[in-house]
Amino acid sequence: MKRPLTALLGLLLSVSACAQSSSPSTTAQAPNVGAAPSFTIQAPEGFKVSVYADGFKAPRLLAVAPNGDIFLSDTGAGTVYVLPDRNKDGKPDSKAVFASGLSQPHGLAFHGNALYVANTNAVVRFPYKSGDLKATGPAEKLVDLPSGAGHSTRTVVFGPDDRMYVATGSSCNVCEESDPKRAAVWVFDADGKNGKVYASGLRNSVGLAWQGTTLYASMNGRDQLGDNVPPEAFFKLSAGGFYGWPYCYTLNGEQTYDKDFGRKTAAVCDTAKPAFATVTAHSAPLGINFYTGKAFPSAYQGMLFAALHGSWNRSEKSGYKVVMIDPKSGKVTDFLTGFLNGQQVNGRPVAVVTAADGSMLLTDDGNGTVYRITYTK
Repeated sequence: MKRPLTALLGLLLSVSACAQSSSPSTTAQAPNVGAAPSFTIQAPEGFKVSVYADGFKAPRLLAVAPNGDIFLSDTGAGTVYVLPDRNKDGKPDSKAVFASGLSQPHGLAFHGNALYVANTNAVVRFPYKSGDLKATGPAEKLVDLPSGAGHSTRTVVFGPDDRMYVATGSSCNVCEESDPKRAAVWVFDADGKNGKVYASGLRNSVGLAWQGTTLYASMNGRDQLGDNVPPEAFFKLSAGGFYGWPYCYTLNGEQTYDKDFGRKTAAVCDTAKPAFATVTAHSAPLGINFYTGKAFPSAYQGMLFAALHGSWNRSEKSGYKVVMIDPKSGKVTDFLTGFLNGQQVNGRPVAVVTAADGSMLLTDDGNGTVYRITYTK
């Protein structure tokens, strides 16, 4: 029996659609690019939030290449992506795979002619020249890092001294570590040699950011002490500094002895440096970065922004927002909210970065999305 012409056309269109959906392009723009987020994100007056890129498994940290291209680690996919915007229209021209098959890549940093990637078990680097959308050579392993139980993400940044700073979280909630690389920030030469402890007593410093000659760090405090203790902390690090964990934590601006853990004595807290800013317990601050652009009003320039990922260890959820911290006073102000509506989680902020055009980009691993924040007068 002959089929009507309209039925044949419908069948052809269906086959064509299936063929297109079965082989997505790795460089195609996500369909929601430039659109408003799928839920309402509240921002201060004059600010606008839109989708910059989506379709990721677990987008985490961001880095801006020397030419302005945006690099993104996708820990869930084991991939580092490039999101270039060469025509400067505020939308990525493509979603290119720079390197794949990595072991939970997280921290990213450019230095010299290389991209440094902090995997869960090592820091590696790839050769990089301006404009590269794909690695032109294999990963070179520079530093072995402890992996396995506990906090798995690793962060890498370079200081004004051209040395490499690497943060590794603890293997536990609260314990005395046997590996000195755990719960600490180490400093190395750019080639991974001459490593030593830079700062210790940092349970899980996912966020590292330099301003001038000072290295700032976020830290996730311990669990199982109730809803409100200990507050999450932000520190100004210095060489040889000790920041309390696992023996003490910052409370009301002072280091307080952790009686529940009960190792050593309260005297150990006398040498621990307190946080310069704190936020609600268990809100899980992750990536931090200073706003270095000029597109935002002056009140935002030079401020520290922190993504609060949110935590399970609280009877009422906290976090799930981006806050602004004055590095001088430690004052904390909400910047982006709406990722938590009542007790319903709409998204999970991870990290921010200042783009070359002065906008801000934010990753959300709950939705696999990168947002773009702009200001219009």
